[in-house]
Amino acid sequence: MLDTSGLTCPEPVMLLHNQIRDAEPGDVIKVLATDPATTRDIPQFCRFLGHELIAKQDNNDSYSYLIRKSKTG
Repeated sequence: MLDTSGLTCPEPVMLLHNQIRDAEPGDVIKVLATDPATTRDIPQFCRFLGHELIAKQDNNDSYSYLIRKSKTG
């Protein structure tokens, strides 16, 4: 799990990028965030790099995402 609560753009995506890089293909990473910009940035990150955004949830003042690392890395 990657908890980016309290961090603002671009830090959550930068930390996600580091975690994805260290993960094995097919691994699922849960991201917690409080920055509303992640609702735009994390889906774009996944599309651009080919990772699967399995789920996203908006809990008013916090956000959570499940991301599966692509099989190609």
